[in-house]
Amino acid sequence: MDSDLDEMDRERLVEEVKRLRAGIRAHRDSSGHDLCWFHPQLWGLLPEPMAPEVAVPPWPRFMRGCIAYRASLDRELANAPVHDKEFGE
Repeated sequence: MDSDLDEMDRERLVEEVKRLRAGIRAHRDSSGHDLCWFHPQLWGLLPEPMAPEVAVPPWPRFMRGCIAYRASLDRELANAPVHDKEFGE
């Protein structure tokens, strides 16, 4: 799967690492409502194409997952600033 790396010289590998780090940082630095969205930009950093089919849970299960994720932020980032805005603001 990562055989493309075997063909890269040091300079190209460094470029690739910097590109991947930039993508990871962009995802890491997401805040507010951006934390909840589909992130094909991050997945697009991989050389293999993303499958167009994404399995999505039914609404009640999806919302329970969202609530569990938000609760984990309360535990793990208890002192995070509050982004008190509606989506789209």
